[in-house]
Amino acid sequence: MEHSMIIATKRQYISVVQRRAIYEALLQASDSGELERGAISTIAAHFSVSNRTVSRIWHQAKSQVDQGLPVDLSSHLAMVVGRKRVQVNLNQVLDIPLRRRTNIRSLANCLNVSKSTLHRRIKEGALRPHTNAIKPNLTNENKRAILEFCLSNVSRSLSNQIPTFHDMFNVVHIDEKWFYMSKPSRRYYLLPGEDEPLRTCQSKKFITKVMFLAAVARPRFNASGDEIFSGKIGIYPFTRLEPAKRSSKNRVAGTLETKPILSVTKEVTRSWLIEKVLPDIRAKWPGSQLGPIFIQQDNAKPHIDVNDIEFLEAASRDGFDIRLSFQPPNSPDLNVLDLGFFRAIQSLQEQEVLGTIDELVHAVKTAFERMESQQLNNVFLTLQTCMKEIIKVQGGNNYQIPHIGKNRLEREGNLPLQIECDRNLIDEALLHLAA
Repeated sequence: MEHSMIIATKRQYISVVQRRAIYEALLQASDSGELERGAISTIAAHFSVSNRTVSRIWHQAKSQVDQGLPVDLSSHLAMVVGRKRVQVNLNQVLDIPLRRRTNIRSLANCLNVSKSTLHRRIKEGALRPHTNAIKPNLTNENKRAILEFCLSNVSRSLSNQIPTFHDMFNVVHIDEKWFYMSKPSRRYYLLPGEDEPLRTCQSKKFITKVMFLAAVARPRFNASGDEIFSGKIGIYPFTRLEPAKRSSKNRVAGTLETKPILSVTKEVTRSWLIEKVLPDIRAKWPGSQLGPIFIQQDNAKPHIDVNDIEFLEAASRDGFDIRLSFQPPNSPDLNVLDLGFFRAIQSLQEQEVLGTIDELVHAVKTAFERMESQQLNNVFLTLQTCMKEIIKVQGGNNYQIPHIGKNRLEREGNLPLQIECDRNLIDEALLHLAA
């Protein structure tokens, strides 16, 4: 039994310009409103369209002429053709609790739309994704101390000049950070047919890690823009060498192995400052130092006191005056390492394939040296812009880290050395402290 096959062809879209050209050809092939025999077939073949299309255009135009109307050959299909847009009342989003807005599936369910519809609205910019990080809970005393610290970094002695933040050339920022051999979850970009990588370990809770102490200062450049001091004092792993207790396929008993120091105490911190940080500061500091150099640290328990006798004795050698200072409690944004430099180092370190602690230490040190000094200088400028925002919110942390386009300003030769701070803003902060 034979079956007839029905082939559905897609209707061809013809632009207004093409319709006008077909109509002009029809007019030339007509006489007193009547077409010549075979004109429709000839014109259809010339314009590669169907006879029906040419006939439709002719009858549409003739009908308009008979009614005394101007000939309009537009298709009238604008906003009609294609898939109908699903209407979503995004004003309802404000009434949905934030806890129900943590993923597309949950939010789409609350709005009673599909995930794909909501995803298209996000791509269009009607909704924006936001990653929210927990910030320290500040007491009134914390806010006051942070505000006083930020104001102490503003030069406001001359009344006829705009106040600016200090250049911070005499401050060394130190901080500690754990660096891991690998991350429990990593993102890769693969080709459609490429095999997914397999990563294994005994337990995600015991991934090998090493704590590092980093010390950086603000880089310095001459009038020509050439670097005269990178600002990178050093990065020091908290590790020690221990002899292997028993033989294995990798080494014999007694071979010295690098082991991480998992418990960093005040004694360890003091030793690393005196034996590693201070010698590197004296060796790398540019020119003669006329004033004191401040090593700024946070309030972590392993950090030693500013009046530590052993440290003060070592810090006063060779004509240097190096002092310790604490930044306010719960203020990670006031340290350039926490503010962005550690993250930049980590992104470089994670690109390496690591198998041992020595390889991890080498990767972190290499990443530290690869960081450009200009990038470190930019973080110091970001620190000053954060201080300005902190003054605006009177010592709080309810602000967004501002962006001033430092790379663009650098290309244009307009990158500032110090960030200006409005005098009225300072006066308001002083009144707040006096209240």
